[in-house]
Amino acid sequence: MRLIDTHTHLDFPEFDGDRQPLLDNATARGVERMVVLGVHAEHFQRVWDLACAEPRVRVALGLHPVYLQQHRAEHLLELRGWLERLRGDDRLCAVGEFGLDYYLPELDPQAQQTLFEAQLQMACDVDLPALLHVRRSHAQVIATLKRYKPARAGIIHAFAGSYEEAREYIKLGFKLGLGGAATWPQALRLRKTVARLPLASVVLETDSPDMAPAMFAGVRNSPEHLPEIAGALAELMGIEVEALAEASTRNACELFAW
Repeated sequence: MRLIDTHTHLDFPEFDGDRQPLLDNATARGVERMVVLGVHAEHFQRVWDLACAEPRVRVALGLHPVYLQQHRAEHLLELRGWLERLRGDDRLCAVGEFGLDYYLPELDPQAQQTLFEAQLQMACDVDLPALLHVRRSHAQVIATLKRYKPARAGIIHAFAGSYEEAREYIKLGFKLGLGGAATWPQALRLRKTVARLPLASVVLETDSPDMAPAMFAGVRNSPEHLPEIAGALAELMGIEVEALAEASTRNACELFAW
């Protein structure tokens, strides 16, 4: 079974003590490639260093909305510089993680929108997919995507919206990132939505070290857990896990042009 983890934060300090054995074990379990996403300008170099040192890692660079109050105008310039400098290097696969987060009340929606649109324009300019954080903001994200119409589209990370919202993203060419959230029995609406999603529109992810699946409750999440996540999601979708693995891997490879 070949798997790709399309959303991890393996550069985080939580992995400093065992990053290499973790990568080796994930590979042994079928996870052949992992995308590590930047979230802050201060993280870009360490994310890139990881990709340079580890052939199983690909990177995306972006400014996460949760760190809105720490981002500065010069960070957008810094991000553009990284994207333009690395353009054409196959270790850089996307722009992200960025988007809109309406869950946290202290995050100003207009400031988020400005940051979101600036990065979406960069993704269009450098012809890379966008890896989007969308929390309680689907309507605004969909409306913005319809205006920008990014040719390479991207992934809606940790998709937890309705089936109708899923259809809107799919129409725009986006893949839906599925991970640990739908493995929890209490996620009733999400589980019903996942069961209806077309295989051609899903990719798998862990969001390591966060969003641990139900079978690893209370444990640091890891790409090593992707086979179990895939198994639980396949059961929800009423298909064999091999079918989900094959489709999600193919979808990721097509999106990132691997």
